[in-house]
Amino acid sequence: MSGDKQVYNLKVDASGRIVLPADARQRNRITEGDTVVIIDDDSGLHIKTRDQLLAEVQALFAKHVPRGVLLSDEINADRRSEIERD
Repeated sequence: MSGDKQVYNLKVDASGRIVLPADARQRNRITEGDTVVIIDDDSGLHIKTRDQLLAEVQALFAKHVPRGVLLSDEINADRRSEIERD
């Protein structure tokens, strides 16, 4: 069933809360006490888990960093170079 979209019609209660359906929570491994992130952009609201958001950010950075390069090593090398120049 990978790639299938589910559409849910959820009601907002008087406090502004919605309940995520159990099958959506199970599929996305969301359990009681987990934090989800809601992104509000021009295309609407998007609910993501922290793991999903982290994976997206990592993929974005991976496009711009050569494979096998650690940015932390690059930053440290730059700092060492600056110290040596001073």
